[in-house]
Amino acid sequence: MHDQAVEAVKFIELTWLNVSFLFIVGFIGGLVSGFIGSGGAFVLTPGMMSLGVPAAVAVASNMCHKFPKAMVGAYKRYKYGQVDLKLGLVMAASASVGVQIGIKIQEYILERWGEAGSNLYVSLSFVAVLVIVGGYVFYDAWKISKSGGEEQVSSLAKRLQSINLPPMIYFKTADVRISLWFTIPVGLLTGLLAATIAVGGFVGVPGMIYVVGASGLISSASELVIAFIMGFGGSVKWAVHGMVDIRLTLIILAGSLIGVQLGAIGTTYVKDHMIKVVMGTIMLIVAVSRALAVPQYLTQLGLVSMEKATLSILDTVSFVSMCFALAVGAVIILGSMIRSKRALSITSGAATYEHA
Repeated sequence: MHDQAVEAVKFIELTWLNVSFLFIVGFIGGLVSGFIGSGGAFVLTPGMMSLGVPAAVAVASNMCHKFPKAMVGAYKRYKYGQVDLKLGLVMAASASVGVQIGIKIQEYILERWGEAGSNLYVSLSFVAVLVIVGGYVFYDAWKISKSGGEEQVSSLAKRLQSINLPPMIYFKTADVRISLWFTIPVGLLTGLLAATIAVGGFVGVPGMIYVVGASGLISSASELVIAFIMGFGGSVKWAVHGMVDIRLTLIILAGSLIGVQLGAIGTTYVKDHMIKVVMGTIMLIVAVSRALAVPQYLTQLGLVSMEKATLSILDTVSFVSMCFALAVGAVIILGSMIRSKRALSITSGAATYEHA
């Protein structure tokens, strides 16, 4: 039964238009990844699915491209002093267990309900996670900007840090001391989501911010270490089941390796709350895109009945929404970089003039 489900998954035909779109998706996914450390999966997976790539293949191919890209981003941000290597490795340990559990769940769904069931599961999961996490992150960014742009440690993180439950761990770069037991659930959930819907960073980054108590900058950088370790282990597992489309992996990797370095550079020019604004904004737009695709999968499973013309319109609007999310992400990140760099140039120029 499982083999039949795997055989039923087809790899898409690559036209020049598809290749160009995937390269752009990869570039902006990398840009977002380097900037907010989420792996950019919430851009890449829906982007591939909008071209007709089966959900399981999109998740597997995304995970496969993730680990070399994450390695590049992590190294670059480590040089900027933004990566807490110890925090990343501790989180990655439990996240790796979560990845294996997540792959089992995805395999079961594919075997039980086929490609349409897998697509529905991934899309509904995306909508739920994006709306909840994206909404909260956006609200938090708004609160920080209203208070003058200074990021505060969450009340939950403060309470957890005050609980002395051995073994206690101190993360030097993040300047956080917390019980190992409070990091495990965050890591497990990060790995679980990474393997099932390829959005581990959605939980990993907010988890390190709001549960562990690390800053947005340190969390987004350290998540790249987790993404590298999870991506490598998950890719091997998915490849064994024949779910990795190496063509998609190489195309999006080519675009994202350029984007991730540019995004990492961008973090040195902007305030922490701006990272959250970008994360929340793109999440909510992509949530709309995936929600519009749900009726198509429900129809394929025979759960609802809709006209082909209506489904075609929804599919088109879903694709346009996805493109809009990509554009918004690029504009916000690049715009923030340009404005911040210009402000620094003006400030340094004025300082030079005064000194002279």
